Amino acid sequence: MARSSADDMELKRACEAGISAKEKDHKEKVAMCLRVAKGRGAWGKAGKLGTRHMAKPRVLAVTTKAKGQRTKGFLRVLKYSHGGVLEPAKVYKIKHLSKVEVVQNDPSGCTFLLGFDNLRSQSVSPPQWTMRNKEDRNRLLMCILNICKEHLGGIPKVVGMDIVEMAIWAKEHTPAKVAQVSSKDGPLESVALDTGSQVAVEKDLVSQAEEEDIEALLGNYVMAIGEAEAFSERMKRELVALESANVYALMETESVVEEVLQGLEIASICVEDMDEWLGIFNIKLRHMREDIQSIEWRNNRLELQSVSNVALIDELDKLLELLQIPPEYEESLTGGSMDEGNMVKNIEACEWLTSAIKNLEASNLDPIYVKLRAVREKRAEFVLLKCTFVRRASEFLRNYFPGLIDSMLNDKSNFAQRGHLQRPDHADMRYKCRTYARLLQFIKDLDKSCLTPLRKSYCHSLNLLIRREAREFSNELRTSSKASKSSTPLFEGPADKNQTTSITDSSADAYSKMITVFIPLLVDENASNSNPSTGSNSASSSTLEASASIGKPSINPAELGVLNECLQDMLDGIQEDFYGLVDWAFKLDPLSCISMHGITDRYLSGQKADGYVQVLLDDLETRITILFSRFIDDACYQIEKYERNVRQVGVVPYIPRFSQLAARMEQYINGSRDLVDQAYTKIVSIMFVILEKIAQVEPKYADIVLLENYAAFQHSLYDLANVVPILAKFYHQASESYEQACQRHINLVIYIHFEKLFQYARKIEELMYNMSPEEIPFQVGMSKVEFRKMLKSSLTSLDKTINAMYRKLQKNMTADELLPSLWEKCKKEFLDKYATFLKLVSKVYPDEKVISVNEMRDILAAL
Repeated sequence: MARSSADDMELKRACEAGISAKEKDHKEKVAMCLRVAKGRGAWGKAGKLGTRHMAKPRVLAVTTKAKGQRTKGFLRVLKYSHGGVLEPAKVYKIKHLSKVEVVQNDPSGCTFLLGFDNLRSQSVSPPQWTMRNKEDRNRLLMCILNICKEHLGGIPKVVGMDIVEMAIWAKEHTPAKVAQVSSKDGPLESVALDTGSQVAVEKDLVSQAEEEDIEALLGNYVMAIGEAEAFSERMKRELVALESANVYALMETESVVEEVLQGLEIASICVEDMDEWLGIFNIKLRHMREDIQSIEWRNNRLELQSVSNVALIDELDKLLELLQIPPEYEESLTGGSMDEGNMVKNIEACEWLTSAIKNLEASNLDPIYVKLRAVREKRAEFVLLKCTFVRRASEFLRNYFPGLIDSMLNDKSNFAQRGHLQRPDHADMRYKCRTYARLLQFIKDLDKSCLTPLRKSYCHSLNLLIRREAREFSNELRTSSKASKSSTPLFEGPADKNQTTSITDSSADAYSKMITVFIPLLVDENASNSNPSTGSNSASSSTLEASASIGKPSINPAELGVLNECLQDMLDGIQEDFYGLVDWAFKLDPLSCISMHGITDRYLSGQKADGYVQVLLDDLETRITILFSRFIDDACYQIEKYERNVRQVGVVPYIPRFSQLAARMEQYINGSRDLVDQAYTKIVSIMFVILEKIAQVEPKYADIVLLENYAAFQHSLYDLANVVPILAKFYHQASESYEQACQRHINLVIYIHFEKLFQYARKIEELMYNMSPEEIPFQVGMSKVEFRKMLKSSLTSLDKTINAMYRKLQKNMTADELLPSLWEKCKKEFLDKYATFLKLVSKVYPDEKVISVNEMRDILAAL
């Protein structure tokens, strides 16, 4: 048999080393360690091996740790790391061990499970441990049980193995102690039997009380094993004696049994007599119940007949009320007057007729009554009465609406006159039309087909009124306006520095008044025909609430199409007066389009318009945008005219002109600035493109033209750029272009006067790519003698050269205010280039003396 791993001292030392490396406290002692195979299983079942539950090699180590007078026991699980070193994986406290179960499905008996009562999840399948042989299993379990008995005072529950066999095995296989004996050749292992370690499991098989009870029972039958036959004979004799005693007792009770039987026979006779009497009584009671039921049935029929007669009389009364026409209503429906004085009676008659027709409908009437001839005749009579009344009312209203509008058209005081701007007032018309609001509602309920002629009549008449009011109002606005043609800044001709930027926005004010007065009026009229009311009598109701009831849109697409046609007829032609006012304002002042666009956009974004009024405002906004775009296109065309093959001197005239135009445009903004920002983007983009083209006419002076014009652009728009984001963007763009033009012009001036100096520096830089600085003086044309000649020719008469550079910078400059800043940039750029030159000289010609940067700075400052 292979050697047990419990006797492997190398394994024990490896376990102690792994535990010591993990734990800070090195007081734990390894009592026993064994190699095992770890798997997954469940209580009472063998573990299943799969891809996720393959058996894994582990080492189980039983350790003890003394803490004061107590000793704690642990069961540690160690696993092999990648280097083959044991390292702790899990630790269990033996005091929580509650169950030891040997897996029955394993025929070898080497697989067992350990249950601990402190595990968090009992649903997780516990690990199962498989030993190499039964010997190792018994040794490990006995070690654990001994620790539980000695230090914890009890043992866990053992399942699947005989604990007596375990005790016998423990006595036969006393574990050996391994001791080390020193010798000359080194430490040797010696094996000795541990006679002091006894397993106390058998003591727990039977308690003391149970043992005493067994001894007392056996004391009553003290017999040897060979007296079994005598014991059997004795038991038979006792059984016969007990049966004889039972038979004698039965014989003594025979007389009592006979008396009981006689009593039972008498009771049976009485029961039979009682059953016969009860059958007679049951027949009599059944006959009585049948008589009572017959009487109750007759009474119920009489009561039901009485109730039915009363209900029939009530129903007939109600039916007669439905079929009878009140005399006062009949007169109003057939030939009554439609004047305002009789309108209350007419409305009451309409209410009765509507409810009467509705009550006689098949859905609201009992199916029995629907087939009655009287009901059918009355329904036909009511329908004829309805048609008559609807025809009369429709003719009256179809004539009433045009007559009401004609009376307003003939009254000149309702319209604007010369010197008097009259706002449209429909209050009187609303009051008169409100009288017929409920009548129109009932007409709509009675017959929808009559709505189309009434709607068209009303919308056509109202269109004449609103067009007349808009025409007179817009004419008076143009006549009474004191606005004169504005002198909008143009981009042609020289700029006038004294031109004022004040504005007179009378044309935009006239448009604002037109919009403010008529858009709410049109919205009310459009809403009154699109979203009808039900004839409210409130003073704030929209125009012609009755017509609102007429114009209620239906789900039917055909009716909706008719309604849209009527609404279009009502507002058709009004847009011409608005267009005329917009064109008039544009001719007076093109920039007034900005204000007009803002006013229109405010009404659109404020959701104050709907339907065809929304379409009108959209058309106005489009027309204003087109007119303003035409003005911007003209301005761009004027800017493009400056592109000529002639050299430009000084600032281009359209730059100061643009600043004046932008200042005026900002004063016109009233709401959204999208229109103005788009105009700025288009104009400034053209300005910069044309400026670049003008500068390229004479490339020699291109940078001077660019820097002067970009500087003028920044100067003229400095204040506006601080408050207008889009102008700030172009301001920064001009600033970058200005810096680039300055840099190019300064570099040109510097290279003209110090060309040899910086060309020599460029040669040094090119040579340093391929060789070290020490080798450059030995190249052709780069010797120290050549360097001194170049230095003498470049830096001799330095003050004259710098003065010539200043005069070159001043030449062809028309903006003297830019010269100081430009000269400062020129000196700074020259010093930077000179400092770079000195760094190259210090590497290549370290012994040569050259004017330092500070000395050069002092020379530039002195001039």
